[in-house]
Amino acid sequence: MGDVLAGIHATWEFDTDSVLIRYERGIRTPRLLQSLRERRIPHAALSSVTLTPGRRGTVVLRAVPRPGADPLLEAAAGQLKDGCDPYRLVLPAARETLAEYYADELRACLGGDAARPADRFLVAAPEAPMQFKAYDGRAGFDGERISFRWFWTGASSEKWKAGDQTFPVTDLCGVEWRSPEGFEGYLRLLPKASDPLGPASGGLTGPASGGGPRSGTATGVQPVIPRPARADQDPAAVIFGLGYGPVHESLPFAAAVLESVRRKQSGPPVTAPHTTAAARRDPADIAERIHHLGELHRAGLVTDEEFSAKKAQLLAEL
Repeated sequence: MGDVLAGIHATWEFDTDSVLIRYERGIRTPRLLQSLRERRIPHAALSSVTLTPGRRGTVVLRAVPRPGADPLLEAAAGQLKDGCDPYRLVLPAARETLAEYYADELRACLGGDAARPADRFLVAAPEAPMQFKAYDGRAGFDGERISFRWFWTGASSEKWKAGDQTFPVTDLCGVEWRSPEGFEGYLRLLPKASDPLGPASGGLTGPASGGGPRSGTATGVQPVIPRPARADQDPAAVIFGLGYGPVHESLPFAAAVLESVRRKQSGPPVTAPHTTAAARRDPADIAERIHHLGELHRAGLVTDEEFSAKKAQLLAEL
């Protein structure tokens, strides 16, 4: 498409095979979005596009990712608040017609696999190296190893006895993240040959210390070796607290680790096949879109240059 749609806290740039989302650095922008800076979302990673009314005279355009396509959302496992959702673009209600136009354009780019979960990550994870300060220690990740260095003021006696920890990515089968904005937040690594359930968990991908939201983990059954039920006693976990392990630091960390674990498990990355030419669209659909584009042009929402370029692009699809 090549067009740009600017909203509150973010700008979407539409390319032929992806959407580049750039997040503002303003003081009102959620810190998670500021830390992400920008993300390129391939059309192949999306399942649908929605446009809904927002608060206080706004509309919300949202690209809905396919399950399993984005390591950040896999690690978050539904725990993100709406304001921190990296797939939302909030616009003034006066721009609803323009938002609807771009929503339709983006829907037309979705592939035949949109309704199915992705079999691999299609969106890039945050890049290592990275680190953050938890309540009981400092966590670091260099792309190959995760390290936990305990604080004498916060770490439990179990962790002090175990000593500082280093975990090669190849020794892990997953990661659990429970938001620091909830109760008893933590980041927990799942070593291979460990029990991913824990004595108090309710399922393969659930947190090991209670029945909270599901967390991002790698799947696969491993031999069972029991591990501590509580994250504050587990040397493979760091715990959060007020001011420790904030979402904008710990979640990108968890996503980077999860992506690296999955990549090591699946072997060398497979080169994506070349995209085949899109099928020619219905002339009636093209005519309707040109008519809609003309209305936007007459309303002053699209410039002369944008109108001419987009009209030529639509005609070329006949």
